[in-house]
Amino acid sequence: MPAVVGDPEAVRRIAYEFVETKAKEGVVYVEVRYNPHLFANCNVDPLQFGQKEGDLTPEKVVELVNQGLKEGERDFNIKVRSILCCLRHMPEWSPEVVELCKKYQNDTVVAIDLAGDEGLKSEVFPGHLQAYQEAVRSGIHRTVHAGEAGSASVVKEAVELLKAERIGHGYHTIDDPVLYKRLLQMDMHFEMCPWSSFITGACDSDFTKHPLIQFKKDGANCSLNNDGPLPLNAGLETDYNIAKTYMGFSEEDFMRININAARSCFLPEDEKKKLLGVLYEAYGMIDL
Repeated sequence: MPAVVGDPEAVRRIAYEFVETKAKEGVVYVEVRYNPHLFANCNVDPLQFGQKEGDLTPEKVVELVNQGLKEGERDFNIKVRSILCCLRHMPEWSPEVVELCKKYQNDTVVAIDLAGDEGLKSEVFPGHLQAYQEAVRSGIHRTVHAGEAGSASVVKEAVELLKAERIGHGYHTIDDPVLYKRLLQMDMHFEMCPWSSFITGACDSDFTKHPLIQFKKDGANCSLNNDGPLPLNAGLETDYNIAKTYMGFSEEDFMRININAARSCFLPEDEKKKLLGVLYEAYGMIDL
């Protein structure tokens, strides 16, 4: 962060090069998430990252990221949208995050997210709850990091209190059989990230015991994702290799979870239908 906070060109370039990386991985559609406040230096704590206060606001950050993503779409021929993250330990930022989601809803941004320490309950911090309530009123899609390191109760909170449409990780949902069955029936989507779960210690270090195996067995609506590729020094291929080597994923399984990802993405319905068409064609119109 010290190299990029408050640097407009760096923010735009990071977004652009992210698209380039995903295109090289063979991705046709991606939703990238970030917290705009972490790149801003407006009203920054002078001790944070050793940065001096400047004029790069969270809104300007969103505009720069949008610019980089659009340039990447143009140059690398893939579709990209973004999700703006609230942070559990910074509830005072959440009202501004949802307002940015509203303002740029038709300009790259498709959803709001909540990430961070799952030990910090959302009901204790009104900023998060109010932001998600406003998201519901405004038709903003919602995903929440829950059940990664935290318990199944955090997943329940995400669904019932924050009205999440997707769950980031959600591994520990299976610890609550009643909740797990309910979410399977709801067709709740789970964003699974095996390599990240190993690095963070969220799951058993033995990949043959990973919750994703149970999700796959039960036909859950889940997808395979790459979490934090730069700090974890691993691309999407790493997660694919883990799933294939240790979890028994076949080519058909990979196709199925990619169809899951497409049908649970936050694109408008007409664009989602086109995306699914691209995948069905690439997969030889296999009925999954």
